[in-house]
Amino acid sequence: MGLTKLDRRNRIRRRIRKIVNGTSSQPRMSVYRSNKEIYAQLIDDLTGKTLAAASSRDKEVVDAKSNKIEVAASVGKRIGEIASKAGITEVKFDRGGYLYHGRVKALADGAREGGLKF
Repeated sequence: MGLTKLDRRNRIRRRIRKIVNGTSSQPRMSVYRSNKEIYAQLIDDLTGKTLAAASSRDKEVVDAKSNKIEVAASVGKRIGEIASKAGITEVKFDRGGYLYHGRVKALADGAREGGLKF
């Protein structure tokens, strides 16, 4: 019996997480993508705390109704703005087992526009 899509994603996710871990000065930017929404968090893995978060469900993002890629880009821009207010400029990108294209890439590019470096 073959792997399901979820099994494959989790296997890739574990492989990424072995390498990428966040600190308070350079947190891990974790991405979760559902069929409808997209979420991003800045996580300090040493203390296990979320430093900042943004999602497509936020009021600021919901107002700009458009296609999912544009929404993902605005979520990326928003997480960049929130991070810069918190004094975070550099992050480690954790794509969460998703392929780096489409909505995940749009979120990353939006975060770069918002002022994050990774």
